[in-house]
This record gives sequence, structure tokens and C-alpha cells, in this order.
Amino acid sequence: MDNNKRKKLNGYHVVFLVQNTMVGLGLLSLPNKLNSMGYSQWWLPLLLGVIANLTLIPMIWLFLRYPTENLYTLNEKLLGKWFGKFVNLFLVLYLIIFISSIVEGYLDLILIVALPDRPITGPLIVFFLVLLYIVHGGIKSIARFSIMSFFLTIWMLIFLYWPIIEGDPRHLLPVSNFTLKEWLQASRNGYFSMVGYDLIMIYFPYIIHQKRAFLHGSIGIWITSIVYFTVTVVSVMYFSPWQMEEVVYPILKLYKAVELSFFERIDVMGISLWVFLLLSTASAYLWVGKKGLDSLRNNNKTYHLYLLAILIFVFINIPFPKDLQDILYDQIFYLKLAIILWPNVLILVHLIRPKKGRTVT
Repeated sequence: MDNNKRKKLNGYHVVFLVQNTMVGLGLLSLPNKLNSMGYSQWWLPLLLGVIANLTLIPMIWLFLRYPTENLYTLNEKLLGKWFGKFVNLFLVLYLIIFISSIVEGYLDLILIVALPDRPITGPLIVFFLVLLYIVHGGIKSIARFSIMSFFLTIWMLIFLYWPIIEGDPRHLLPVSNFTLKEWLQASRNGYFSMVGYDLIMIYFPYIIHQKRAFLHGSIGIWITSIVYFTVTVVSVMYFSPWQMEEVVYPILKLYKAVELSFFERIDVMGISLWVFLLLSTASAYLWVGKKGLDSLRNNNKTYHLYLLAILIFVFINIPFPKDLQDILYDQIFYLKLAIILWPNVLILVHLIRPKKGRTVT
């Protein structure tokens, strides 16, 4: 598959890897996740974009000082072999659960919109076969697929024209009728839709122009933030507060406002195309999980990819009680937040450890 010593990602690869990994399912339910702020939610995606950009700084700063390392190898280098491997094992277990939550969320959406009361095992197997094919080509294959996915789906923003026409721009005012608790709840729920840019800590050694990685990563973050901002503004204009709270997938409701004489179910087409975004997100995380298994075994084996895919497939098909499953997937947010902040811990270790053997660029 990949060779860590070979740099292969140009700047545009990094932009679309960051952007597509962030989107996933987050955009589909974003206005619903921000509903605690009511109509004041429309500006929150911009604030979350600023926070994401700020948390990218320590990641890039750290890995510019270890340009040939990824997060797994750097954990072992700074924390010691055994404790580093323990942290890496924890990351792999987290990735299994996280990827499962992404895939299962999309399967639930398909059951609701396109295939009600039908077995989902067949589509799930097909999804994993395509996913394995993408990941088997390595990180550059995933980057190319992310670019394709972006251009296959971004044009669907055109369909926001109809809800804009029917919406009420007065809903955008006022912008401060919320409490601190409501803002914290919306920020917590909304930031889960922003995660994914942190995977740059794994594919950083593959980036050709590493000193420009922050710029390219920032562009990816702000493409996503602007798309989120646009959809949220339109949702605030179009929906009532009750609808934003009760409609789990508001963007599908926005599609239903589209009036075309030759096409009725725009929402079904949207869900069909959304699989490209989901595949690009899941493939990046699966590749990262595979690299984690490589680090645990100290070798680069293709069967690690298939082993990880089997574990995720089995986990998805375990009949967990729905309440337990929702709690488990909900608590993933705190693990993801810990990973985003983890570079700050490594920076502290980097600053206090002996300078012998340290690489600086």
C-alpha cells in the first residue's frame, strides 16, 4: 500500500482531504444539532470554523518538528514505546467505534428515506467492498476520491434557491436571544460536525509541501465552514423553531421545497449522491485505523485493512439496545475532542524532553 518515506500529497490533495473528511454526515443534521440556539444559530458555524482553525495550529507546529513521523509513531517516540502503544491501541479502538457510527448513521438514513422495511445487509456489503477498494490504493487514492466527491456534490447547493425564495430573512434577527447553556449545548453538538481535520496528523509525512500544510488545511476547514454557514442560514430562513428541533435531517426537507416538473424526489437523489461524501470520510478514517494497526505490529500489512473492516462490520451488526448505542456514539464526541487537543500534551513533552535526536525544520 503506502510507503511512509514517499511524499505524494500536493496542496490541493490536503485541501480536499481536510474538507471531505469533515463533512461526512454532519451537514445533513447540522441545523437540528444547533437547535438549542433557535434562530440565532446561523452564525455559529463561522465561530466553530475559527475554533477548528486555531486547534490546527498546534498540530502543524508539532509535526513540522517531526516531519517524518505520524501521530502513532510520535506517541511512541515522545511517550515511550509501551505507553505510546497503549495510547495507539486506544486510538484504534476509538476509530472502530467512530467509523461504525458514521456508517450506521447513513444506513439509518437510507432506511428512513429510500429503503424502508428492507434488509440493509446487501447495501452494507457493497459499501464495504467499495470502501476497501478506495483505501487499498493508499492515501493518494483517498485524496483523489475526495476531490471527485466534492465536485459531484457541491453543485447541489443550487437547490437552496427554492427555500431561500420561500424563506423569511427576518428570522436572522435578533442574533443574541439565547442563554450561555444553550450556546454551550449548540457548540458541543455542532463541533462534532467539524471534526476530521485532525487526521492531518496521520498523513502529514506524505505531504510534499509540509511548510504550507497549515494554509492548505485552513482552506479545507473554511470551505466546510462556509458550506455549513450557507445551509444554516437558509435553514433559519425556511424553518420554524419547532421544525429545526424535530426534523432530524433538515437538508432533506430543504430539498423537498424544490419544484421541478421533471424531477420530484430530489431528496432521494441527494441521499444517493451523499454516499460519495460518506465514502471519502469513512475511507480516510479506515486508512488511519489501518495505520494504527501497522504501528501496533511494527509492520505494514495489507491484511490489517481487512481485519479492521471485519471488526467494524461485526460491530455494526451487534444488536446493541438503541439507547445504549445512542449513548455510546454520543460520548465519542469527548474522545474526539481529546484527540484534537492531544497535540498540546505532546508539545509539552517535546519541550521538556532532552533535545538529543530532535529534528527541526
